Amino acid sequence: MIASIHSIRLVKGFAILALMAALVACGGKAGGKKESVHLKDAPSKVAAVYQSRCLNCHGNDLQGRVGANTNLQQVGSRMSFEEIAAQIEQGKGLMPGFADSLSQNEIDGLSEWLATKQ
Repeated sequence: MIASIHSIRLVKGFAILALMAALVACGGKAGGKKESVHLKDAPSKVAAVYQSRCLNCHGNDLQGRVGANTNLQQVGSRMSFEEIAAQIEQGKGLMPGFADSLSQNEIDGLSEWLATKQ
């Protein structure tokens, strides 16, 4: 009797872990890919760079995933184009620099677009 109770708890525990893993893997969204309100206005090349390089830490809706400083929804109201570009190039704090992995055009495109977020 006790063994069967432990087995049931173990199965439930694994089911919960599997569900949590599935939600994390798909960003916690139900029913497929959610279109970002904030990425709609990005030029297609900028959106592609953002999705491949920025989305993991800054989120699909620029909401930030690694603390309050990673929220980019209004980054243009607290940082200028030049400051945004410098941070993308050099990094700061936990953010790595991307000067070696993004072209200057990609950095400028991201910076211009993010500077409009106010």
